[in-house]
Amino acid sequence: MTRRSCAIYATGFICAHLLIVGIALVVAQVFQTMIHSRLKKEITLTEKSQVFESWKNPPPPVYMEYYFFNVTNPEVFMAGGKASVKQIGPYTYREYRPRENVTFLENGTKVYALNPKTFVFVPEKSVGDPQVDIVRTVNIPFVAIMNELNSYSFFLRTIVSMYINSLGIELFMTRTVHEVLWGFKDPLLTKVHSMKPEVDEYFGLMWKKNGTHEGEFVFHTGEQNYLDYGKIDTWNGLREMSWWSSNQSNMINGTDGAVFHPLINRNELLYIFAADLCRSIHLAYVEDVEVKGIQAYRFAPPNDVLMSPKNNPANAGFCVPAGDCLGTGVLKVSVCREGAPIVVSFPHFYQADPAYINAIDGLNPNKEEHETYLDLQPTAGVPIRACKRAQLNIILKRVQGFPKTKNITETIFPIMFVNETATIDDESAAQMRSLLLIVTLVSNFPVLIVGLGIILLLVFLVLFCRNRQKKNEVKRIDFAEAFHSFAVSLQFCLVFCSPF
Repeated sequence: MTRRSCAIYATGFICAHLLIVGIALVVAQVFQTMIHSRLKKEITLTEKSQVFESWKNPPPPVYMEYYFFNVTNPEVFMAGGKASVKQIGPYTYREYRPRENVTFLENGTKVYALNPKTFVFVPEKSVGDPQVDIVRTVNIPFVAIMNELNSYSFFLRTIVSMYINSLGIELFMTRTVHEVLWGFKDPLLTKVHSMKPEVDEYFGLMWKKNGTHEGEFVFHTGEQNYLDYGKIDTWNGLREMSWWSSNQSNMINGTDGAVFHPLINRNELLYIFAADLCRSIHLAYVEDVEVKGIQAYRFAPPNDVLMSPKNNPANAGFCVPAGDCLGTGVLKVSVCREGAPIVVSFPHFYQADPAYINAIDGLNPNKEEHETYLDLQPTAGVPIRACKRAQLNIILKRVQGFPKTKNITETIFPIMFVNETATIDDESAAQMRSLLLIVTLVSNFPVLIVGLGIILLLVFLVLFCRNRQKKNEVKRIDFAEAFHSFAVSLQFCLVFCSPF
C-alpha cells in the first residue's frame, strides 16, 4: 500500500471516529449537562460563591428619576371641572444600596440581610435644582386628615374644617420639589402633633427613607435547590402578609428583583416582592434583546397584574374591604400605608382603564417611557438592565363637612412617578461576555467535533475520488501502450515473416 493510500485511509478512520463520538456527545448532551450542573452549584449566595460579593455590593449604578405632575388649574378642578397637569422632571438621585448585617442561617441555606438605601442628588442628570424649583400638587396631609375624619360625626368634621380654613390651608399646596420629596414641617400636622405626639409633624413622599431600609429580609441561598436562589423566605419575620383579603394576595413570592435563578427559560413567570407596593407581582417574557453585546430576555408585568377583578378574578384579593375594588391599572395601597388613600399605578396610568387617563388633562401613557421591564441574561439569571416605573396617586372625593370639596368630581389624582434604572457597567459586561463565550464554547464542543468530522469526511472523499481517478488514468495509459506495442509487432511480423 502506497503512502498516499495510507494517508487517505487514516483520514477516513479519524473522521469516522470524530463523527461517532461527536454525535454521541450531542445526543447525550454531556457537556451541556456538565455546564448546567456547574452553574447550579456555583450560582448561590454562599460566602464562597463568586456572585456573593456582587450581590452584597451591587456594582451597577442605580438612578432614581423623579417626575412631578404640576397642577396648572386648581380653581377649575375645585369648581367641578377637569384638572390639568404638566409633567416636570426628572430630578435624579444616585441610589446606593449595599447589603448590611449579612448573616448566614441554617447551615448556609439561608441568609439574613438589611438593604439600606442612600440617595445623592445628581445635578447633571436633572432638569433643575429641587431646592429652588416649585411644584403645585395635592396637599396630602390635608387629604389624609379628611380621610381619617370620614368615619367621625358630621359635626366634628365641620368643626375641624372651620379650623383648617382659619389656618389658610387649601386642598392644593405649593412647595419646592425638595420639600415635597424629602420633607417639610407641615402646619396642619404640627397642630395634630401637639395633641397626638405619635403623629409626625413632618411630611414628604420620601420622608425618613434616605439611609433607611424596607425591612428585614431572609433569602434562600440556592444551596439546596438552585430554583430557590435569591427567593425571599421571610420579610420582617413574615412568610405572608395580612393586609389583603385573600391568602393568595398575601403571599410573599419571588426575589427582591436583584437576582434570579440560573437557566431561565422564556415560558416561565418571574415573581418579585415589591415592599413599596405591599405585594408580589409577576413578570412574563416579552422579547429577546441585546445589552452591551450580551443577549438577554426581556420580562415585563403583563396586563393582568393590575387588571380589574371583573376580568381577572385572581386580583379580587387586592380589594380591601372585600368587594371594594378599583378599575384596571390601579392598586389601592392605603391598607399598608396608614393615612391618605394612596393608589399606585404605572406612570401616566399606562395599561390602566381609559377613564383614569381621560379624567386628567396632560397625561400621555406610552410603552417606551412608562413600561416596567427587566432584561435578564438567561444562563446566569443575572439582571443586566432594569427599569422600574411606578406612579403615586391619591383619591380625591367629596367629604361631607368640608365645603371646599363639595364640587369636585371623584378622581384618582396623579402626584408623581419614579423611574428607577440600572444597567450593567462596562467592566462587568466585559467579564460576562468572556464568561458566556467560554460557556458557549464548552457547551458546543460536541458540535465542533461533529463539524471537524464533517470537514475531514469531505477531505477524505476528495482524496479518495482523486486517487481513484488517477488509478483509472494509469490503467488507460497502460492499455494504450500495450495496444501500440501489439500493433508494431503485428506490422513487423507482416513485413518480415511474409512468404512473398
